[in-house]
Formats: sequence, structure tokens, C-alpha cells
Amino acid sequence: MRLAKKIYNDDGVVLLSEGVELTSGIIRKLYNHGLDYIYIQDKDTDDVIVRDIVSPDTKRQALREIRTHFRSLADPAFQKATYPIIGKSFAGIIDTIISEISADPEVMVMLMSMHTKDNYLYYHSLNVCIYTLLLGKVHGYSQEEMKVLGIGSLLHDVGKAYIPNEVLFKPGRLTDAEYNIIKLHTEYGYKMLKDEPGIPLLAAHCAYQHHERLNGSGYPRGLQEHEIHEYAKWIGIADSYDALTTSRVYRAAMLPHEALEVLYSGSGSLYDKDMLAIFKSRIAIYPIGLTVTLSNGLKGVVVHIHSAIPQRPIVRILYNEAGERIMAPFDMDLLAHHTVMVTAVEGMNAHMPAPIT
Repeated sequence: MRLAKKIYNDDGVVLLSEGVELTSGIIRKLYNHGLDYIYIQDKDTDDVIVRDIVSPDTKRQALREIRTHFRSLADPAFQKATYPIIGKSFAGIIDTIISEISADPEVMVMLMSMHTKDNYLYYHSLNVCIYTLLLGKVHGYSQEEMKVLGIGSLLHDVGKAYIPNEVLFKPGRLTDAEYNIIKLHTEYGYKMLKDEPGIPLLAAHCAYQHHERLNGSGYPRGLQEHEIHEYAKWIGIADSYDALTTSRVYRAAMLPHEALEVLYSGSGSLYDKDMLAIFKSRIAIYPIGLTVTLSNGLKGVVVHIHSAIPQRPIVRILYNEAGERIMAPFDMDLLAHHTVMVTAVEGMNAHMPAPIT
């Protein structure tokens, strides 16, 4: 196999370029760096284009800013006089993301992991920001509201900078005492942000409330539905989804349709029903590149998603009912074949994301 799309390291520098042969040693290193999937070349799907929500350049710039400023915020010697500079820097990132999201009215949430995850917090913060801004756009927030929502989502986990690494990155199950330490990140984030002139006060409340849940089962204050700011509700959905679809040291990543099922199990009790419906409408349940088996026994790769009905994608058929590779692959549009359904997901394959095992 050869790589079809660049992979970047923690500093936004190209780690591997297109065309690199994926030896077992390289695959092992990528796996150890926390990549959930990679893009590989395949002649039968080389014409498939995956549209990113935001450009790779914007992601790299955002990650550099997040890394630099989050480290500064965690430094005891950090001078708070520079908070306005941080606010201005993040505002510029948010403006760029909003502009790119707004340029494509049909943009969908795809899989986001194309960087190594030596610093999960930075990538998670950016992913949640992008997801939340997309939801805010669909919901109809104004430009100014989007900016505040963006800053709040980007900084929602900033309090984790004060959580000891041995607890934050523990490979096994947390004890009750360790979990209570983790939960303090919401209070730390609020205290860090609430009095700073360069950062909206609502951003501090987003950090404080993004783990609150409608039925009062969340933390830190056990707020209920009407006590939680709507920005925090959006962020709570995006935060949970990204955590579920990202591999961690203690569990494997879920695929989008699996993560969506988990979120919907909390519909009305943990998460707002209407907000979840909007989120579902923008999720690529079967992302481009996913290998799926259909109810007619054929197997192939998702090559296009209908934004209005994402659960009925176009599948490029590569294997027959006997599991044999066919000589002439063809596209089957599930919108036009009403009786055919996706019955199984078999991991990432072909030109697109492949599992690294």
C-alpha cells in the first residue's frame, strides 16, 4: 500500500508525504502515534475526493496557535497581561474557520484524524471547535454569536492544562478520586477565563458548563436543562462525539454511526433532541472510504454522501456476493435502490481510511 494523503506531526510539519510505501515498520509507528486511519492509494477509487471541513493549512495554523497558547496558560510564570493577545489570536482562527465553513452549504462532518496525537488535547479542542461552529451555522447564529461560540468551543477544555498528566493520560480505568480530579478541569477553565478582557465571558461559561447534562447528572454543578447555556449544550454534543470517535489509550475509536447511537441513547435526558437532530443531519454516518456490506450481499466503498439523506450514500461496488473482487467496479446509489441497505461496516479500506492493526 502507498499513502494517498499527507500525515502531519504535532507541529503541523509533514511527517509522511503522498506515495510513501507503507511498510510494517511505518504502520507500527503511525499506530503508536495514535492515528485512527490513513488514506491509501487504490486505482478503483483514485477519483474520489474527500472535502475537508476546513483546509489543511487552517488546521495546521490553528494547532500551532492552540499549542503555543495552551502551554502559556499552564505556565505559572505566564503574564495575564497577554490574555488580550491570546483572545485576538484565537478570534482570527475562528474567523477563518467560519469563512471556510460558510463557503460550502453542504459541508458534512467527516473523520478528522489525519495528525499524530502526541497531544490529544490540542486536536480535540480544534475538532470540537469545528464541529460546534458547523452546528452553529446550521442553527442560524449571527456572525458575532458564532465568534463567541467558536472561542468558547476552542477553549472548552483549557482547564485540563492544570490536570496532572499521570491522571489525564492514565491508560487504564480511573479511580473515583482520579475522576474527581479530571472533573476539576471545568472549574479551572472557568477561573482562568472569566475575568480576562480579551476573552468573552460566555467562553468561560462554556468551559464551566460543557459537561452539564439536561437531567442534572452532569458536572460540576448538576445543572438541569434550562439552567445550561445553549452554547454549552452544543459543545457538549460535539465534545462527546469527538471523544467517542477518537482512539484513546484505554479504548478504540468508534465509527460515526456507532458514536451517533451512543449520543441518541441520551436524547432528551443528556442532550437536547432538536440539537441532536441538527447534528445528525450534518454527520457523515458512513464516511467516504468506509467499506460496507449491503443487504444484497455486495460489498464496496462509500464514495459519495447525499447531504440531505446521509444514511443513503453512493457505494462503489468492488466485491460480489462471494467476496471476490470484481473486474469492473460500479457505483450503486442507495437513494435509487430503496430496498438495499447497509447491513455491516467492515472497517476502512480502499483509497480511504484503513484500520492500522
